Amino acid sequence: MPTLTRWYIKSALVYLAVALILALLLALPATINLPLFIRFMSPVYFHLFLVGWVTQMIFGVIYWMFPIITRVQPRGNVQIGWLSYILLNAGLLLRMLGEPLVATQAVAGLGWLLIVSALLQWLGVVLFVYLAWPRVKEKYRGG
Repeated sequence: MPTLTRWYIKSALVYLAVALILALLLALPATINLPLFIRFMSPVYFHLFLVGWVTQMIFGVIYWMFPIITRVQPRGNVQIGWLSYILLNAGLLLRMLGEPLVATQAVAGLGWLLIVSALLQWLGVVLFVYLAWPRVKEKYRGG
């Protein structure tokens, strides 16, 4: 199993655990005094689950299991794969920080955190699609 695949899958499992813990906290009744920022983390929960767990698990399996491109570079440019992983996770972590801050702080200008977060995640996905696209083909012709 390639190293990048292991990182994607291990990260996905961590995000799943964090998403489930957050889901439990969000399901607690309002009578339980939790910090205010927890009550505004519903969008973070969905991002942790869909981007953190589902998307990264899929990316890890795609990187590992899709047909090879060539024998020299079977999975394409590994640096692009790592950059995709870093951008996706940086965007997700920034979302985890930015979402409750924007919701609870009356400070103008915090919205940029969510914009940067979305841009980082988008770039990570675009780079991964660029990396995986050549591996979706009819038949391996050698090389």
